[in-house]
Order: sequence, then C-alpha cells, then structure tokens
Amino acid sequence: MNEAIVALILGTATPGGGFPLYGAAFAEVVNAQEPRVRIETRNTKGSTENVPLLEEGKLDLALVAGEIASAALAKPDTKLRIVAAMYSSPGMLIVRGDSPYRSIADLRGKTVVMGTQASGVTALGRTVLESLSIPVTPIFLEKAADGPPMLMDGRADALWGAGVGWPAFATLAKQGGRFIGPTAEEIKTILARNPALQAVTLPARSYPGQDAPLPSVGSWSYVLATDKLKDDTAFLLARAVHRAEAPLAARLEQARETTMVNTVAAAPRQELLHPGVRRYLREAKLDR
Repeated sequence: MNEAIVALILGTATPGGGFPLYGAAFAEVVNAQEPRVRIETRNTKGSTENVPLLEEGKLDLALVAGEIASAALAKPDTKLRIVAAMYSSPGMLIVRGDSPYRSIADLRGKTVVMGTQASGVTALGRTVLESLSIPVTPIFLEKAADGPPMLMDGRADALWGAGVGWPAFATLAKQGGRFIGPTAEEIKTILARNPALQAVTLPARSYPGQDAPLPSVGSWSYVLATDKLKDDTAFLLARAVHRAEAPLAARLEQARETTMVNTVAAAPRQELLHPGVRRYLREAKLDR
C-alpha cells in the first residue's frame, strides 16, 4: 500500500526578492529527493508576516530572515523550530557606478531603498543605520523588484540588500553598480550594539564587478516550522535537504550554505532544532 503524501505549504516573500527564488529551488530539490513530501511555495509579505502565519498554522514551513528569526527564536515560549539553516546574509548598500558616495556615512540624509516593509533584510538595514546613527530618507517597497529602477533613474541614492544571489544586487551589479559596506570600526560598533548579529563576509565575485570579499554584518536565515510539524515529516525533510545539498548548491549560488552541518552550527540552541531534524542528525552522525 502506498504511503500518503504529506503536502506542505512553504511561505516565501514578495515576488522579485531572494526568498521566492530560494523557496522555488528548495521545494524543487526536496520534492525530487523525497517522494513522500510535496512542498508548495506561497508568496507572502516576507519574514515578519511568515512568523505569525506559522504560529497560526496557516503555513507549514516558512523562510525567515536573520534578525526576525533570531528575535522569534529567542522568546522563551517559542513554538518555532529550525528545519534547516539557509544562508548567512551580509548586509550592504549598492550605488550607481557614477555615484559620488563611497561610505555609509556619505549617505546621511540621502534617499535609500530599504526593501519591503515585512522583510527581515529591511529590518537588518534599519538596525545597521540606527546603530551607526546615520539617518536616511527611506523608501519602502510593495514589491522588491521595484527597487532597481528607482536607483537607476535617480529617485534613490542607494539600495539596501543582503547576501549572495540578491536579485536587486544582481540586476544593478550588471549595470555597473558599486557596493558599500561598513568599515571595520563600523562593524565593531554594530556588533557591540546588536549581539544577535554576526560578522559575515560577502565572498569575492558573488556579483559582476565585485572582485574582493566585502566584510559586513548579518545573521543566518532559516527554514522554520513549529512544533506542530510531525517528527516523521521533519525527519524526511532533514534527510532530503542533506541528500539534496549538491543539487541545491548547483541550482542556486546562495544555497551553497544550506547544509545540515551548517544547520547544526547556526542553531542558537540545539533544542531549537525540530525534534525530527535532531533525530536525523543523530542517525547521520552530524549532531554535536
């Protein structure tokens, strides 16, 4: 007798951003690895909406960006559980190639596209600028894809984003955009004021014309569920992710960090890993 297929809804974010791109690749490779699980993606407003949708049982899985995830997982009574670590997200700004601005401080009082209101990446940008006491005139978007034209036609002086494979960065880098990250001293200041963040680096050649690694700050984004997800289903998901590491990395550059080894390392506390995931990690001898 055939076993029933478990259908799962994975919440991503608004079209044109990094999460829908990642979510599509994640669903495809996991579905290919595990015939008993069928993941279907759903666009949402992003991380800040995904957490309550998960908690209300309106999503089975959700992509949640670093700062939002860290805050939600830090609550003593949280029901959220980690299924997999996605990737670390070094945050930075991009300006046009002909822009006179060379540092974050140069953007004081300037117009900056921050992203969509509910995005965890947007929250990271707010934190960075507030930590450095650099006020800007922010532009918040309905759709992440609306950002690049605003920079190119002069409506904005800079655009904020994070990580490898950020679609707006890819679009703008191809048009000669130039990246601006925090200095070493600024990184120290940001981390001192925000212990949940980490020092992370954007690898060299992540984008066209970006030949050197760019140090910054950020945190890990996760595929989250709640403790209502059945242990057997979480076990199958963890096994599928582990088996799909190579095809996922080949499909999407930013997914090279999506490994079960990184999942163990990135979890703030091991008990925040879903019990079914922990069972798989023990069996695969990947737990610590």
